[in-house]
Amino acid sequence: MLSAPPPREPLPVVCALIEDDAGCVLVARRAAHKHLGGRWEFPGGKIEPGESPEAALVREIREELGCEVTPARALLRRRHDYGAGSVWVELIPFVARLVPTSPPPRAIEHTELSWVSAAGLARLDLAMADRLVAAEWIEISHKTGSP
Repeated sequence: MLSAPPPREPLPVVCALIEDDAGCVLVARRAAHKHLGGRWEFPGGKIEPGESPEAALVREIREELGCEVTPARALLRRRHDYGAGSVWVELIPFVARLVPTSPPPRAIEHTELSWVSAAGLARLDLAMADRLVAAEWIEISHKTGSP
Protein backbone atom coordinates (compact mmCIF):
# COMPACT_ATOMS: atom_id res chain seq x y z
CA MET A 1 0.00 0.00 0.00
CA LEU A 2 1.39 3.39 -1.00
CA SER A 3 1.36 6.15 1.55
CA ALA A 4 0.52 9.73 0.69
CA PRO A 5 3.44 12.13 0.54
CA PRO A 6 3.81 14.33 3.60
CA PRO A 7 1.93 17.63 3.27
CA ARG A 8 4.16 20.44 2.09
CA GLU A 9 4.30 23.69 3.98
CA PRO A 10 3.29 26.88 2.21
CA LEU A 11 5.97 29.46 1.42
CA PRO A 12 5.45 32.44 3.77
CA VAL A 13 5.28 35.65 1.74
CA VAL A 14 4.50 39.18 2.92
CA CYS A 15 2.82 41.86 0.86
CA ALA A 16 2.15 45.55 1.41
CA LEU A 17 -1.02 47.41 0.63
CA ILE A 18 0.60 50.83 0.70
CA GLU A 19 -2.11 53.46 1.10
CA ASP A 20 -1.89 57.11 0.14
CA ASP A 21 -3.84 60.10 1.45
CA ALA A 22 -6.30 59.88 -1.45
CA GLY A 23 -7.54 56.43 -0.42
CA CYS A 24 -5.62 54.59 -3.14
CA VAL A 25 -3.30 51.61 -2.83
CA LEU A 26 -0.06 50.87 -4.71
CA VAL A 27 0.10 47.89 -7.06
CA ALA A 28 3.01 46.57 -9.10
CA ARG A 29 3.05 44.71 -12.43
CA ARG A 30 5.16 41.55 -12.56
CA ALA A 31 7.80 41.26 -15.27
CA ALA A 32 6.71 39.16 -18.27
CA HIS A 33 9.47 36.56 -17.80
CA LYS A 34 8.49 35.80 -14.17
CA HIS A 35 5.87 33.42 -12.80
CA LEU A 36 2.49 35.14 -13.30
CA GLY A 37 4.19 37.60 -15.64
CA GLY A 38 2.17 40.69 -16.56
CA ARG A 39 -0.20 40.32 -13.63
CA TRP A 40 -0.58 42.96 -10.96
CA GLU A 41 0.27 42.27 -7.33
CA PHE A 42 0.89 43.91 -4.01
CA PRO A 43 4.65 44.28 -3.60
CA GLY A 44 6.46 42.11 -1.10
CA GLY A 45 8.33 38.83 -0.94
CA LYS A 46 9.60 35.85 1.00
CA ILE A 47 10.25 35.89 4.70
CA GLU A 48 13.83 34.94 5.53
CA PRO A 49 14.51 32.36 8.30
CA GLY A 50 14.33 34.04 11.72
CA GLU A 51 12.77 37.21 10.29
CA SER A 52 9.43 38.56 11.55
CA PRO A 53 6.75 39.26 8.93
CA GLU A 54 6.92 43.00 9.73
CA ALA A 55 10.70 43.10 9.29
CA ALA A 56 10.40 41.13 6.03
CA LEU A 57 7.83 43.62 4.76
CA VAL A 58 10.07 46.62 5.45
CA ARG A 59 13.08 44.88 3.86
CA GLU A 60 11.21 43.66 0.78
CA ILE A 61 9.67 47.07 0.08
CA ARG A 62 13.07 48.73 0.43
CA GLU A 63 14.54 46.18 -2.05
CA GLU A 64 11.64 46.19 -4.54
CA LEU A 65 10.53 49.82 -4.45
CA GLY A 66 13.45 51.75 -2.95
CA CYS A 67 11.24 53.35 -0.31
CA GLU A 68 10.48 52.99 3.39
CA VAL A 69 7.15 51.89 4.83
CA THR A 70 5.64 51.41 8.25
CA PRO A 71 3.24 48.47 8.64
CA ALA A 72 -0.02 49.86 10.05
CA ARG A 73 -2.16 46.74 10.49
CA ALA A 74 -2.26 43.11 9.44
CA LEU A 75 -4.98 41.67 7.26
CA LEU A 76 -6.08 38.03 7.16
CA ARG A 77 -3.45 35.55 6.04
CA ARG A 78 -4.39 33.77 2.83
CA ARG A 79 -3.15 30.46 1.45
CA HIS A 80 -3.17 29.80 -2.26
CA ASP A 81 -1.85 26.88 -4.29
CA TYR A 82 -0.79 27.94 -7.78
CA GLY A 83 -0.96 24.34 -9.00
CA ALA A 84 1.09 21.19 -9.43
CA GLY A 85 4.78 21.87 -9.66
CA SER A 86 4.23 25.48 -8.71
CA VAL A 87 4.22 27.45 -5.50
CA TRP A 88 1.88 27.13 -2.55
CA VAL A 89 2.02 30.42 -0.65
CA GLU A 90 0.78 31.78 2.62
CA LEU A 91 0.30 35.45 1.85
CA ILE A 92 0.73 37.64 4.93
CA PRO A 93 -0.67 41.08 4.01
CA PHE A 94 -0.18 44.36 5.81
CA VAL A 95 -1.72 47.74 5.21
CA ALA A 96 1.23 50.14 5.26
CA ARG A 97 2.07 53.81 4.84
CA LEU A 98 5.11 55.47 3.35
CA VAL A 99 7.44 56.92 5.95
CA PRO A 100 7.13 60.75 5.57
CA THR A 101 10.85 61.14 4.76
CA SER A 102 10.87 58.26 2.26
CA PRO A 103 11.58 58.77 -1.42
CA PRO A 104 8.61 57.84 -3.64
CA PRO A 105 8.27 54.20 -4.70
CA ARG A 106 9.91 53.24 -7.99
CA ALA A 107 9.71 50.07 -10.07
CA ILE A 108 12.99 48.27 -9.38
CA GLU A 109 11.83 44.66 -9.73
CA HIS A 110 8.53 45.34 -11.52
CA THR A 111 7.71 46.77 -14.93
CA GLU A 112 5.17 49.31 -13.68
CA LEU A 113 3.65 50.79 -10.53
CA SER A 114 0.21 52.35 -10.18
CA TRP A 115 -1.85 53.97 -7.43
CA VAL A 116 -5.40 52.67 -7.77
CA SER A 117 -8.71 53.31 -6.07
CA ALA A 118 -10.87 50.49 -4.74
CA ALA A 119 -12.88 50.53 -7.99
CA GLY A 120 -9.71 50.42 -10.07
CA LEU A 121 -8.30 47.60 -7.97
CA ALA A 122 -11.40 45.50 -8.58
CA ARG A 123 -10.80 45.77 -12.36
CA LEU A 124 -7.12 44.77 -12.39
CA ASP A 125 -5.77 41.40 -13.49
CA LEU A 126 -4.37 40.53 -10.06
CA ALA A 127 -2.51 37.37 -9.12
CA MET A 128 -5.04 35.00 -7.56
CA ALA A 129 -3.71 35.16 -3.99
CA ASP A 130 -3.74 38.97 -4.18
CA ARG A 131 -7.40 38.99 -5.28
CA LEU A 132 -8.53 37.71 -1.90
CA VAL A 133 -6.45 40.35 -0.13
CA ALA A 134 -7.79 43.06 -2.44
CA ALA A 135 -11.37 42.07 -1.68
CA GLU A 136 -10.72 42.37 2.05
CA TRP A 137 -9.01 45.77 1.65
CA ILE A 138 -11.89 47.08 -0.46
CA GLU A 139 -14.40 45.90 2.13
CA ILE A 140 -12.71 47.36 5.21
CA SER A 141 -10.73 50.34 3.89
CA HIS A 142 -12.66 51.91 1.06
CA LYS A 143 -14.23 55.22 1.96
CA THR A 144 -17.72 55.69 0.61
CA GLY A 145 -17.75 58.06 -2.33
CA SER A 146 -14.01 57.80 -3.06
CA PRO A 147 -12.97 57.61 -6.69
